[in-house]
Amino acid sequence: MKYANIIASGHQNNSQFSTVDSVHKYGSTYLMRLLRDAFLKKGIEINTPDINLGKPISFEIYVEGQALGESLYPKYLLALENPFINTLNTDLEYCRQFDGVFSWNPRLASLPNFNLLMVPNELRTQPFKGFEERTIFSSLINANKRFPKSTPDDLYEERLKTIKWHEMHCLEDFHLYGLGWEKPSPAFTGVEKFRRRIDRLRTQVYGYKPFPSFYGSVEDKASVYSVSKFAFCYENTKNLENYITEKIFDAMMAGCVPIYWGANNVGDYIPEGCFVDRRLFRDNAELHAFLKSIRPEEYLRYQEAILLYLKSPSITIFEAEYYVDRLVSAIA
Repeated sequence: MKYANIIASGHQNNSQFSTVDSVHKYGSTYLMRLLRDAFLKKGIEINTPDINLGKPISFEIYVEGQALGESLYPKYLLALENPFINTLNTDLEYCRQFDGVFSWNPRLASLPNFNLLMVPNELRTQPFKGFEERTIFSSLINANKRFPKSTPDDLYEERLKTIKWHEMHCLEDFHLYGLGWEKPSPAFTGVEKFRRRIDRLRTQVYGYKPFPSFYGSVEDKASVYSVSKFAFCYENTKNLENYITEKIFDAMMAGCVPIYWGANNVGDYIPEGCFVDRRLFRDNAELHAFLKSIRPEEYLRYQEAILLYLKSPSITIFEAEYYVDRLVSAIA
C-alpha cells in the first residue's frame, strides 16, 4: 500500500471523509469519500497528515490554496474556490510550485501543470412536484456573508438587495433560509460596525428581526427547493468564466427553476431553457413581474428542459464521478 497526504483547512483525523462535513454547514463530503475510494482501488491510501505520521508518503494533495509545507513530496492542488475568496487559487507563481493544478479557471491555462476540471457535484434526480404543489413562490438559501471590500462583480451585495427588495414590496413571495440571518449583515467599516452593534442590541432586547423574510436554517436544501417555484441562485461573484457551482444544480435537482447570476458563459454549459437569466432584467421589480407572469404550462416546460439536461451526457463534466476519475488518472 502507498500513502498520500490530503491537506484541507480545518480538517484532521480524516474528518473530510465522514458522512457529515464538520467545517461547512451545507458542504458535502461526497467528493472526498469518492476520491479516497478511487485511490484505494489504485493501491493508494490518502489520509490527513496526522493519520499518516511515520508512513512513507508518495505525494500530497492540497484542497484549496494554502501555505505549503516544507516537504519535497510531489504536490497537487485542487483549486475549487472563488479566487476572490481564496486568492492563491489564481496566483500563477503559487500554482507553479505544484506538479499538477486542477481548476475550472481558464486564467490558469498558460501553466504547463494546468488541468481543466469544472466544480464537481453529487448529481441525482427525483420526482418533481408540479407548479401548484409548490407552496413557496421564491426562496434563497445562503449564509449571511459579505466580502470585506465590495468589488464591481460582487453578488453578495446583490443578494442583500434582492432580500431587501422583497421584504419591502412582496414579503409573501419570498422565503430566506441559511446561517446567520437572525443577525444583521457583517460589518467592516466604522459606520457599519456602529449600526450593526445597534441593530444587534435591538435583536437581543426587543426581538427585532433584521431580515423579516428569514425562516431559519435548513438541514437539506432539497426540503425547501422541492416546494419552491423559483430559487435565487447567485454565485458569490459574477463574470467569472466557468465558475458554475452547486447553487444552480441544487435547485434543478429538486425541479425548482433557478434564477441564475454568475458565470458569464453559463449558457455554454447549461441550456437557457433550464433557468431564468438574471442578467436579462434591469432590476428586481422587472424580474418579479416576469416570474409572476409564468403560467403552469410554461413552468412545466422549464421542468422538462431541466430533466432532459440532468439526464443528458452534457452534464457529465459537472459530476463528482467524472472529476475523481480524471484526477486520479492524472495523479496515479
